[in-house]
Amino acid sequence: MLEGRAPKGQLGHYPLERLKRVDKPTTYVGPNAQRVSERQAGFIKASLGEYGPRLQAEAARFISKEPVGASLTKMIQDLGSLSPVDVYPKAAPIPQDLAAQSRHIKALGYFLRADCIGICELPQYAVYTEDREGRPVELDHKYAIVFLIDQGWRTFNGGLGSDWISGAQSMKSYSTGGFMATVMANYIRRLGYEAKPHFSDHYKVLMPPLVLMSGLGEMSRFGNTVLNPFLGPRFKASAVTTNLPLEPDKPIDFGLQHYCKVCKKCARECPSQAISHSDEMIVHNDHETYELDVEACTRMRVGNPAGSSCGRCIKVCPWNKPYEGIHKLVEWTLERASLSHRFSVWMDDLLGYGRQNIEDKWWYDLEEIEGIFQVPEKVGAVVKSSPLAQKKEVLAVEEDDSE
Repeated sequence: MLEGRAPKGQLGHYPLERLKRVDKPTTYVGPNAQRVSERQAGFIKASLGEYGPRLQAEAARFISKEPVGASLTKMIQDLGSLSPVDVYPKAAPIPQDLAAQSRHIKALGYFLRADCIGICELPQYAVYTEDREGRPVELDHKYAIVFLIDQGWRTFNGGLGSDWISGAQSMKSYSTGGFMATVMANYIRRLGYEAKPHFSDHYKVLMPPLVLMSGLGEMSRFGNTVLNPFLGPRFKASAVTTNLPLEPDKPIDFGLQHYCKVCKKCARECPSQAISHSDEMIVHNDHETYELDVEACTRMRVGNPAGSSCGRCIKVCPWNKPYEGIHKLVEWTLERASLSHRFSVWMDDLLGYGRQNIEDKWWYDLEEIEGIFQVPEKVGAVVKSSPLAQKKEVLAVEEDDSE
């Protein structure tokens, strides 16, 4: 008889087990959502030249033009080149209790250093019709195991959110998530069940609906982006899809829908003004979301003249706090008292959250130009002016796109 079992109580660093669980997400998800192509993503459109020649050229370097991001990108590429182990021909003699099996899988994920883990049934609308290369995607797995990986609060505190370390923060979480997903998928395959890892440059699934349905967050004002109650938007996600029998988690409700209506700090601070200021969501592909100007967002992130990519919205979000000390009490209050929401946004501004704390800046501002890393001409210049001036500066460097 197997002695191994999942521990009782809280599994990871964050108390996901205490969150309010609901039968349906707090935003509408209808029965007619359709599968989409990965080639509809803003980054892929830029790389295909749909946003002009300058953005197409920048798409090949907007992360790797900075040395930390370049090093992490190489790691992701190497992970993606690994061949999966063959599925073992006979299933291992593991317990058939679905709840225990799910806790076992989550315990493994936390052992591999995930920050949050959830499980959901894999909806077919979350499976891409084709990947970025135009190859058809077919995936009949029943479950998705979803990992969230922190991008690093202290680094966000030391930056502007749209400076030279921004792209590396994403790649740090993407590469870590790729490692976790690859290890877990191979573990499950050794147990005798189909499993496939999904991570940056190697996704066959759309991650936001999986994060939402696995109980790891609610839809936010950022557009088609899910926000977690402990990490805020400061994470990247990876997944393993599998036919290993598991018990899914339920969606969560921590009051974000009301909060995003009254906050609007991300929309106010967005350098490209791509995030909606509207009080109302729209229904797109039979699910609710705030409208997002994907092209404007992509132009800023890919074509950022003063940094590598952009995460300004993440930087300024009031939910982007370390889960410690007074912030634990604030987060607990925000979950339970909607009357505290406006006050918390006001206090967030008053206390200077969203500003750069130069004491936490540890990286060098460097840009690769013609094979040599140099001090860039612009360092965080785009976010030092008003949102309107920011947008004009972003657009000014794109005039050649129409030529």
